[in-house]
Amino acid sequence: MNECLEIRGLAVKRGGRVVLEANELNVKKGEVLAVVGPNGAGKSTLLLTLARLLKPERGEIWFNGKPAAAESALHYRRRIGLVMQDPLLFDMSVRENVACGLKFRGVAKKEIEPRVETWLGQLGISHLAGRRASELSGGEGQRVSLARALVLDPELLLLDEPFSALDSPTRARLIDDLGRILPENGVTTIFITHDLNEARKLGNRLAILLDGKLMQTGTPQELDSQPLDPNVAAFLGI
Repeated sequence: MNECLEIRGLAVKRGGRVVLEANELNVKKGEVLAVVGPNGAGKSTLLLTLARLLKPERGEIWFNGKPAAAESALHYRRRIGLVMQDPLLFDMSVRENVACGLKFRGVAKKEIEPRVETWLGQLGISHLAGRRASELSGGEGQRVSLARALVLDPELLLLDEPFSALDSPTRARLIDDLGRILPENGVTTIFITHDLNEARKLGNRLAILLDGKLMQTGTPQELDSQPLDPNVAAFLGI
């Protein structure tokens, strides 16, 4: 079984109206799927629904071969990692921030330290380990958020516009690093962005969301060569 996530007939309401429809979406284990569309297309709604922070009006989400709804939301969320646009860090050191999730889960101290050091190194922030979160730049804070999520070894990583608040050079370096880290570690990832270039660079496949509807999925090459809808073609600049 190679599917990490499957969506069937999903519809989500917010404010009394349907704001997201996704009839079919599969994410394979180890894949990086970039969900891309303009602002207001429903991207963050999709991600919050996949994190079980929003309840769908109808449809099913299957996670590693079982209905997601078959387990408690809390247990489900412990199996995923979630990184939002703004780093939400505790007022403590970088090392303590990265370790906090492991401590909450009762992981033994002798196991916590090497795992934390590994991910500080992977994200290039070992030199910041003793610095307080309040002293970090935006790019440094986002690297800490990513390390804190990845150190938990999530079965699925959800990234909600994690680069949008960063300046261009910082954003480019972080995308390059993630483009190496995610495949090397086999991290199944759904990455939300409005930036088509980011999506093409980081995603193995793209899912196009327009006006609250999942329009088409495929590799960048497949989408460029055979867009199924004029609106998709226009969004892709074809």
